[in-house]
This record gives sequence, C-alpha cells and structure tokens, in this order.
Amino acid sequence: MKLSLSVRIAESPRRKDRAELPIETLAPLARAAGFAGLSMRASAVSVSSTPKRTHQVRSVLDTNGLVASMVMGNVALAANTPDAPDCLQNIEPHLDLAEALGSRLVRVMMHSDAEIPHAQRAADTAAERGVTLAHQTHWGTLCETVDDSLALVESVGRTNFGITYEPANLLACGSAYGADAIARLAPHLVNVYFQNVRLDPYGALIFKSRYQGSVSLDYVALDDPRGIDPRPIIAALKAVGYDGWFSVHQPLRTGQSVPEAIEEAARTFMPLVASE
Repeated sequence: MKLSLSVRIAESPRRKDRAELPIETLAPLARAAGFAGLSMRASAVSVSSTPKRTHQVRSVLDTNGLVASMVMGNVALAANTPDAPDCLQNIEPHLDLAEALGSRLVRVMMHSDAEIPHAQRAADTAAERGVTLAHQTHWGTLCETVDDSLALVESVGRTNFGITYEPANLLACGSAYGADAIARLAPHLVNVYFQNVRLDPYGALIFKSRYQGSVSLDYVALDDPRGIDPRPIIAALKAVGYDGWFSVHQPLRTGQSVPEAIEEAARTFMPLVASE
C-alpha cells in the first residue's frame, strides 16, 4: 500500500470549500511526515481553477515528490449536494484536472439508478484516457452499504469503475465494514479512505443515511479506541493483496492545528502501512 494524505486534513468538518493552509504550505509538511501522495480536493484545486493555478499546484506536488493519489474536482462532490452526480454528465473537466495533476483516479458520486447510463458513458470516456472512476462508500448515495456498492459496480459494468472503501460511512449507514466486507469488495477496490468517528446520539455531526435516517456522530483522534480500529482494517487489506492508495481522510478536530493533525496521521499510520 501507498500512504496518502487527503488535503481534507486542512479543512474543518463543515467547510469543504476552503482550507486552513494553502497547498504550498501543506505539501512540504505532508512530505516531511513521510506521505507519498496527496488526495486532491476542491479546497486546493478544482475544475474551476485556472490553468495557471492548476500548473502551480502540479509544480508544488512535483517539487515535494508527491503524487496526486486521487482528484475530486468540485465542492459538490465533497459536500454530497444534490448536484454532485452532475460530474458524470460532464466528466471531461475532471479528467483534464486529473491529467494535469498526474492522477489516474477521479472521484464521482451517484444518487439514483437513473445516473447509471451517465456513469457508463463517463467511464468509457475515462478509459480512453487511462483513468479510473472511484465511488466512495458514502451516506446518501448508491454506495451506502457493501451490498449497494457491489450492486452498483455490477450495474455500471465497467472495469475502470470501482469503489473507494471508507469504513466510517459504512458504520454510520449500518453496514458491515470489517475484514469480511473488505474481502467482498476486494475485486473492485481502487482506493481506500480512513477517517475516525464515534457514533453518538448527541454527536455534533449528522450523516443523512438512506437506510438509517439521520445518524449523529463525532470525529475522534485517528487512534482513539472509542472509534474505528485501523489495525484490523489494514491487516485485512494486506490479506486481500490490496496495493493501492490508503488515504488519511480526516478533517481538523476542534482546536487542532494542521501540523498537529498531520503528525497524528503519520504517527498512527506510518508503522501500520510500512510494516508489510
């Protein structure tokens, strides 16, 4: 596995359109901590960015020896708003952004079966450019559960359309997320995200799940035992031979600085991912 840091590490849980630090500052911190890649989001660069800005961001990545592990091209995808699936009807700008940043993975999102033909056409267009489309296991989408995710992959029926496994959303949506889930998803895994949450009826955040309704939770430290234990997850990923990106996808917690968050991520995951 290759360890990546999502630029979400510089975002608050509620603000997905801006970061506390520019990528010019974030990238050197990520590299110094030992990360090999950055998972890109609209808070750093988007399909609306100028070519000049996109080129600047690519230069920052190259200068720091970092790879763009995945590209998510707009705020709608990050915020899971009703227009998030629209990217499937105009995938070219997202592919252009990925190509400019040197990534071969683009995040997409789907809310209804009516979007399956759009996903098929988008995947065909992406395949012509050597890009894979990744749909995260996420509340309010067609990938809330493992069963949902497998059904969607089968319906789209494209080898370059796969799943980003993310256990916190699976937990919130009432789905299994452990070793058995990973084994079932393994043939279709193209990316892994990890954020740590604790279900709490009085939690500050709400995931609006289709199956579970509104689920309250809180973000906790990446190594907090009250949340999700990453150790068996990484062991299960290794057991199925997963060798793609593992991205720490955690926002800032209250009172936490970006350098502190990066140090926590490195301290938690470097020993686990490196010990192969």
